[in-house]
Amino acid sequence: MEFRDQVVAAYQRIQEDICRDMELADGKSKFEEELWAREGGGGGRTRIMQDGNVIEKGGVNFSAVYGKLPEAIKKAFRVESDEFFAAGVSIVMHPSNPFVPIIHMNIRYFEMDEETRWFGGGIDLTPHYVIDTDVRYLHHLLKQTCDRFDASFYAKFKKQADDYFFIKHRNETRGVGGIFYDRLKPENTGLSYEEILNFSIAVGETFSPVYSELIDRNKDLEYTPSEQEWQYLRRSRYAEFNLVYDSGTKFGLETNGRIESILMSLPPMAKWVYNHQPVIGSPEWETLSKLKKGVNWV
Repeated sequence: MEFRDQVVAAYQRIQEDICRDMELADGKSKFEEELWAREGGGGGRTRIMQDGNVIEKGGVNFSAVYGKLPEAIKKAFRVESDEFFAAGVSIVMHPSNPFVPIIHMNIRYFEMDEETRWFGGGIDLTPHYVIDTDVRYLHHLLKQTCDRFDASFYAKFKKQADDYFFIKHRNETRGVGGIFYDRLKPENTGLSYEEILNFSIAVGETFSPVYSELIDRNKDLEYTPSEQEWQYLRRSRYAEFNLVYDSGTKFGLETNGRIESILMSLPPMAKWVYNHQPVIGSPEWETLSKLKKGVNWV
């Protein structure tokens, strides 16, 4: 089996497993699947859950695409070749309860030839209300996953998540981070491509234990209309990041990806209120005070 075929098989299995786990965690809604083909080469499986007990809108997408690389992407990647292959799983969950956080995961593999190929990805959390014990739980599990492969990974990838998931025009992080990595290959990790694939799989397998636990902890908490309004405001920040800064969104649009799959990350309902300022000392104010780089959660 070619290496890229191993990646595809592993990522398809991860999509299957996570969809099953999220249906169990939600207890009501089921994923709808749409198979799609990309003009130019490849395609994917888009799976969307809507109006569940817990998950208001969630997507677990798999894609494997190939073809000619657009000039803009060639410049961004600093590569010369035209041919590319890319496979990945991308997940975003928008819960209905403000005390259940938004979560995002992406694992991906990019290949142009034997010498030009790498892995990227990560998991990060965007709470509407920062609950410290939940955030520590996420970071502890991510550190455990990283430590299985390299003791330096967690600190390095945690910092990269803080730097990447940063809304510059707001001077705040999108959420409480997690891990983010890109261009992992033997030259910069000391691992073989097979070992880096195993790390990518391990990150994918960390998703369900983390999010199922956070759902169970918070799904039955009561909330007020004003707390839901705050949720809609926080969702708007999530949308701003994805539309302005997210590299996956840009790559999908530049490579003629499927627009519905690319924009599935956007929340079902968000609000922009002019110059909204939370009351000092309120839970909303406390949450904003923790949306900054460099917070040690482990």
